Amino acid sequence: MTSIGGAGMVDWNLAVATATRLVRPGPEISREEAREVVAELRRHAKAAEEHVRAFTRMIPEGTVPEDTPVLVVDRAGWIKANVAGFRELLRPLLEKMEERRTGGAGGAVLGAVGSKVTGVEVGMLLSFLASRVLGQYETFAPATRELPASADGGGRLLLVAPNIVHVERELDADPHDFRLWVALHEETHRTQFTAVPWLRDHLQGEIQSFLDETDVDPMTFLERLREAAQSLAGGRPDGESGEDGGRSLVELVQTPAQREILGRLTAVMSLLEGHADYVMDGVGPEVVSSVAEIREKFQQRRARGASRLDQALRKLLGLDAKLRQYRDGERFVRAVVEEVGMDGFNRVWTSPNTLPTKAEIARPADWIARVHRKAES
Repeated sequence: MTSIGGAGMVDWNLAVATATRLVRPGPEISREEAREVVAELRRHAKAAEEHVRAFTRMIPEGTVPEDTPVLVVDRAGWIKANVAGFRELLRPLLEKMEERRTGGAGGAVLGAVGSKVTGVEVGMLLSFLASRVLGQYETFAPATRELPASADGGGRLLLVAPNIVHVERELDADPHDFRLWVALHEETHRTQFTAVPWLRDHLQGEIQSFLDETDVDPMTFLERLREAAQSLAGGRPDGESGEDGGRSLVELVQTPAQREILGRLTAVMSLLEGHADYVMDGVGPEVVSSVAEIREKFQQRRARGASRLDQALRKLLGLDAKLRQYRDGERFVRAVVEEVGMDGFNRVWTSPNTLPTKAEIARPADWIARVHRKAES
């Protein structure tokens, strides 16, 4: 894993080791209680599958979708899974950056930095994220001995047990209700990709197009990566900001061609995240008795964030954009379902051409006019 295109830009083994060493310990919990949490999350994942399929009507009755595993993991397991996915997804970009590093003006400096330093910095960022993610559907997940994936080499659902327990305690939420509520959101993502066979390839194609168009300066990219890592380590003075105004890693590598691709990706991610939130709240009242209380507390937690450090890193890593995707996407889904019903909304999954654009996410009536009115005329 340590070599990507010659000497390599990132020592991935070191990234795993660093993140695992630095990640915060999970909440105090007995071994017996931990076993009970894992068992309950597995039960909730199975129950959520039935609830989500019935509510969304995305999978026709009698259809057997692609089987993807559900894994309950700890923070170290989440780190290992995501490093494997990042490694595969970012391979083209890192190979291009490696070529520029060896042939460009900054090659000597970057060579001195080395893949090990970069591996440590990636590990520091992963350690930050590993204590915050509740669950994740890994769309591009290479199978490993420890972490199985679907037969075609992609797709598994991760539920991060210690983080779920931590947040349910922080919110003083009913543990059983909160665990099912989280499972509903993540199972919706699993259903999206298992019910819509073309979605994974489409999303992967868009991401690869984005990376192919990248004309990123390795020095700039690594400086931004280092800045994020130094923030975690307290190495950046409070109030200090770069002349770029604190842009995210994604924004730093945009070219004009990429902005168009990024607009499409933003629209798709807004749809997927908003749909998951809509389904979670739609199913919730029937099966999660305290759903209203959980939603209110969780929304306050999302909006509040944590420390200034947390807020800075969220900006840098693009997590603020993800929060907007939840909000904007949920409004889009709700508006469309109210106008044309669930089956009418499900036309969104017909093909890449029926996905909403970024502008249509903000104006659902335009999507309805394009997809429904045009089809009926």
